[in-house]
Amino acid sequence: MSAVVTDPNTHPITPDAGEPVLRAVNLQRRYAVARSLFKAGATVKALDGVSFNVSAGRTLAVVGESGCGKSTLARLLTMIETPSDGQLLIDGVDVATADEAARRTLRRQIQIVFQNPYGSLNPRQTVGKALMEPLLVNGIGADHAEREAMARAMLARVGLRPEHFERYPHMFSGGQRQRIAIARALMLKPRVLVLDEPVSALDVSIRAQVLNLLADLQAELNVAYVFISHDLGVVRHVADDVMVMYLGRCVEQGPRDAVFDQPRHPYTQALLSATPTVDPALRRPRILLKGELPSPINRPTGCAFRTRCPQAMPACAEQSPELVQRGPQAVACIAVTS
Repeated sequence: MSAVVTDPNTHPITPDAGEPVLRAVNLQRRYAVARSLFKAGATVKALDGVSFNVSAGRTLAVVGESGCGKSTLARLLTMIETPSDGQLLIDGVDVATADEAARRTLRRQIQIVFQNPYGSLNPRQTVGKALMEPLLVNGIGADHAEREAMARAMLARVGLRPEHFERYPHMFSGGQRQRIAIARALMLKPRVLVLDEPVSALDVSIRAQVLNLLADLQAELNVAYVFISHDLGVVRHVADDVMVMYLGRCVEQGPRDAVFDQPRHPYTQALLSATPTVDPALRRPRILLKGELPSPINRPTGCAFRTRCPQAMPACAEQSPELVQRGPQAVACIAVTS
């Protein structure tokens, strides 16, 4: 589904028909790192050529171990940082080549919900002011009364009561704070919502409520989600498509059911084997990975996963596998040939 992105100070930005709402093409992010006096500086490839599309009303889940590049990807998508290379397109508009006025408009189209709801809210600001602030900064609403009405309507939409409007963040439970963070992210009516571990800090009993709220809001508002998580049980519940990352690269990508039911990459198989389940029919033989995640400063030659892969072969040290379509999903592994 396409939409017209408008700004009161610029001409409308109209995407091409059929364009995904969010598109990444060979997205990369490199950091220069200073080392000791006797060592030359190094370059960390935090994100090394990631590509994907997300359509309106659908959810792309990004999974992988800590250090695989998930949070770096979130910062690039929300325009907190700029890519070192590659393209990031929102409604067909390239973020890198857009002028400043267009970038201001694009920033409103993609918002983020962080893992820690308390840390992302100003403790000295009431909930009402936190919700109205994005409207005030972006010049939305004719006056204070209109902005307050919009904020109260959003508060009700996420399941909170009118009296919560004048309260402070410390007066709420973790689940309520996350509802407030979601409401604030939706105030500008974004096209894309980046959810960075949105339920990992919540009690198990509250997670289902927040996940159901996100599903209802997506169905109502037709917003696209990029859901970043290490909890594969949650991912199976919420995702339409899954992207598995390892050391800054995508190693497997495809529809949720294909990735979960028939994982092709050894790393994906290992992740899923470690996922607990109460259904004996869904339990997999445990695959134990040896060693630690390699340093991004000194990446292994060839396939980065070969130092921990139970299926590694000599050719893995020589070839850096590209993502190739293998059935419903794409896989980056030379051992997967069909």
